[in-house]
Amino acid sequence: MARVVEVDDAADPRLADFRDLARADRRPDRPGGRGLVLAEGTVVVRRLLASPYPPRALLGVARRISDLAGDLRGPHVPADVPAYVTDADTMAHVVGFHLNRGVLASADRAPAPDLPALLATARRVALLEGVNDHENLGALFRNAAALGVDAVLVGPGCADPLYRRSVRVSMGHVLRVPFVACGLAPAVAALRDAGFTLAALTPGGDPAALRAVAGRDRLALLLGAEGPGLSEEALDLADVRVRIPMAGDVDSLNVATAAAVAFHATGGGS
Repeated sequence: MARVVEVDDAADPRLADFRDLARADRRPDRPGGRGLVLAEGTVVVRRLLASPYPPRALLGVARRISDLAGDLRGPHVPADVPAYVTDADTMAHVVGFHLNRGVLASADRAPAPDLPALLATARRVALLEGVNDHENLGALFRNAAALGVDAVLVGPGCADPLYRRSVRVSMGHVLRVPFVACGLAPAVAALRDAGFTLAALTPGGDPAALRAVAGRDRLALLLGAEGPGLSEEALDLADVRVRIPMAGDVDSLNVATAAAVAFHATGGGS
């Protein structure tokens, strides 16, 4: 079980993983920084503790650490992982703002899966291009987990799925859906080698094609950023262009919403 350690000094150097999270230039989860994973709130911390991401430490008020006592005895939690207990004011001084959810956990990143090995057992995959909003990305991963998507390929121009806001919005599901960051051409080549049909979601696609591709044994759905959508390169690499039929003069949906509709329409979930 993790070690429960009481702290009362916001300057305690052992709390470095959680310090100054409001400062973009010092965040431990920022791209190019220390590369840590931060989970916020009991539900998300619980999912981190059950994930392949090696936990480093927890920081929380006594009630929240107590809520996680069973999880701290889990098989993925080394006995030397500290769970620092403090009061809400001290925690706010460390973090840089009042954290309403009362608990944080830090972890190291897990090794990225091997792309061919990942695709060998997958049936439904999302390939993203330019999805650079952390909240959209987190919501998309939550939808992928809920609707039976086996993997996400994070292509060029995308935000970091392990940024704290993405992890939070995903409700921790980004920690359980396998993903690989890769270039567009290598991703498409790997998908073709594994026998996937590539369907690009675009307002200019065929509204009847989404149902038609649902029966494919292996399907990759290509999704682009809101506004610009998929690049011409990505559209040209797809086998088929599809769109979600919509009423009135609405031509597109939020990318996470569109992904959820497409995941469900092509056989995701149970």
